Amino acid sequence: MGLPVLILGFSGSGKSSSMRNFKPDELALVNVNGKFLPFRGGFAETLNSDDFEKIKSFMSSAKAKAVVVDDSQYLMLNEFMRRSKEKGYDKFTEIAEHFWGLIRYIEQLPQDVIVYFLHHIESGEDGRLKAKTVGKMLDNQLTVEGLFSIVLLARTDGIRHYFET
Repeated sequence: MGLPVLILGFSGSGKSSSMRNFKPDELALVNVNGKFLPFRGGFAETLNSDDFEKIKSFMSSAKAKAVVVDDSQYLMLNEFMRRSKEKGYDKFTEIAEHFWGLIRYIEQLPQDVIVYFLHHIESGEDGRLKAKTVGKMLDNQLTVEGLFSIVLLARTDGIRHYFET
């Protein structure tokens, strides 16, 4: 059973930069939006896609024991935008189901595989920080943080970048 880990943070908090410490063959990267990494170099195994089935296949075939899904909130947002002209609320439930299914899929990976989801945050109505989703309907269907045993918060004081538990 693979281990999903959620790393939350605002833009610029060091989520993507934290990958610089991996050697090119130690990490397989799912680059959801195909953005440039904030450091030189790259990884031997990279997938530029937001397609859930392609991501699952990539995770299964990756040789690296660490997989990063960079900007994982865009998995939901990109699907929402593709479906923005659809009427009704069923699409929100389906978007939640797709994201939930990807996280649950990690259970099928070998025990020594860790999958890191780098995810943006926002302040909720109660002022607490929470994983960014595509709206209240989705928040009612899915509490992203509750799907992970390990959740880290990427922080910066302007000089250092660090993770909080």
